[in-house]
Amino acid sequence: MYRKGHVGASLVVYAPFGFLVTALLSIEAGLVGAAGVASTAMVPDLDMRVPVVTHRGITHTVWFALFVGVVLGGVGLAVGLQRGLAEALLFGAAAFLFGAVTIVSHILADALTPTGIRPYAPVRDTEYSLDLFTAANPFANYGLLGLGGVVVAVALVAGEAVPV
Repeated sequence: MYRKGHVGASLVVYAPFGFLVTALLSIEAGLVGAAGVASTAMVPDLDMRVPVVTHRGITHTVWFALFVGVVLGGVGLAVGLQRGLAEALLFGAAAFLFGAVTIVSHILADALTPTGIRPYAPVRDTEYSLDLFTAANPFANYGLLGLGGVVVAVALVAGEAVPV
């Protein structure tokens, strides 16, 4: 998939979390989360800019998703420490989850293409592909973007309507 498809996929996967963030905190916090996952949706494709890294290699694995989650979780923990231990743990857990989920959404979107993914490499080399669309298919990319926008908007509005 291309950027639009990956952004859409990240919003679809974020939507349930966005609902919770909005219900527990605010619509603004839910929107910040949506912007965060949308802005990091292309991180796995940075492998195309690193000469020694194969495209859809290590950056397209669950191991990389865990790595990004841990890094962002550490940042969240550090930010939350300014407000106390409970806030630090909450911020750290949320940042870990958002980081890992964003990378997983990218991997899942790439699984829609004929090239597929090997999400457990190098431990297991099984390739997964649904072979539904080529990465360049504009219908698939704009469709995922539109779906992501609608799903996350509904989730955030629904989260805001929950009485706390």
